[in-house]
Amino acid sequence: MPSDYTRNQPDFFAVGPASAPAALDLGAGVWCSPGMSSAYLIVTDQGRIVVNTGMWFEARAHKRNFDAVSDAPTRYIVLTQSHTDHIGGVDTFREVWPEGGTELIAQANNAACQADDQRIHGFRIHRSLPFFAAVMGRPGYVRGDEAEIPPHAKVAVPDVTFDEAFAFELGGRPVELVSVPGGETTDSLVVWLPDDRVALVGNMFSALFGHFPNLVTVRGDKLRSALAFVASVQRVIDLEPEALFLGHHGPVRGATLVQSECERIRDAVQYVHDATVEAMNRGDDVWTAMRTIALPDPLTLGEAYGRVDWSVRAIWEAYAGWFHQHSTLELYGARPEHGWAEVVALAGGPDAVAARATALVTTDALAAVRLAEMALAVDPAHRASLDAYVAAHQQLLADHGRENFWLTKWLEGEITGGRNRLGQ
Repeated sequence: MPSDYTRNQPDFFAVGPASAPAALDLGAGVWCSPGMSSAYLIVTDQGRIVVNTGMWFEARAHKRNFDAVSDAPTRYIVLTQSHTDHIGGVDTFREVWPEGGTELIAQANNAACQADDQRIHGFRIHRSLPFFAAVMGRPGYVRGDEAEIPPHAKVAVPDVTFDEAFAFELGGRPVELVSVPGGETTDSLVVWLPDDRVALVGNMFSALFGHFPNLVTVRGDKLRSALAFVASVQRVIDLEPEALFLGHHGPVRGATLVQSECERIRDAVQYVHDATVEAMNRGDDVWTAMRTIALPDPLTLGEAYGRVDWSVRAIWEAYAGWFHQHSTLELYGARPEHGWAEVVALAGGPDAVAARATALVTTDALAAVRLAEMALAVDPAHRASLDAYVAAHQQLLADHGRENFWLTKWLEGEITGGRNRLGQ
């Protein structure tokens, strides 16, 4: 089972926009303002360092919290990665003075990562809404609803970039930045405070420390490299930190705990990578690998954000691409629904298919979903099929137990969408 540390931490359902009435004093002159991703303030005698700035709609809350701690000028902003929950408030924190202004520091891949996000902005919004509708101002949104796409977020342009490492000093306090390209983005970095043995790791370990990382996100991102992640975790271990300050929840304190948790995460991802490669070479198909590869108990992580089976497929397709040599239809622009109308007709029509789907809900909910989808492809308003579709998703949700944020949100959204179509 997961470690005691992991079991005692909040899950991702506890994450929301910045609303804390004050910043949290973490010691060592570091303060945290929790939010969609936590922002941090490092205080020195010669000014402030802000690490991450939150989403654009929560940055003022972070700034209010930090200004209550210190009204000194913000000399530096450091971005631990390029996602909008880190860069959205850069303009809120950036200052200009007669002799200069705040310097923005990021890893050298930052511009390329932001450009990727800009290119698929509309796609990303559509794909994110089923999971973050309330946060994005669309409460009650279900898949398929029309959505107004907001304009592109303003690009944050760093003043200083680096490749592997960068060091600076402020108020006699040394700060080291270390590239960890195996994080959620290839521009991920760790802020290392060597005098205090503290590492501000952002979301390098994914959103929940102690859980399996997201090597692929169901909202849509580039596949992330398992081996790059393992190497990046090792870079953190090599720092020998006594505390990790995280993107969500935490912190993790104590050199022994930090090392053991990091080694467990490192070894778990390496294990899944190696087991996936072994399955590929053995001739298993990807679905067999997804069903059968599991972590041994000493390496078990939480799966409240990333999942082992999803990561198996991510590793597989990172090596081998999208063609699984399973069906000729994979090589054509044929939707999964292609031919379903003929199958439904052979079965006797939507009523017969819906009846079979209903009968399978408690024994094989996935088959019930598939049959209901077939009938709905023929008649999108077929009530018995919608009933079976909703019931199957309710069964899957009950079986799942709300462990994983993404799967729970998806299942809940499909239940709500089905009920809406039923007029319930």
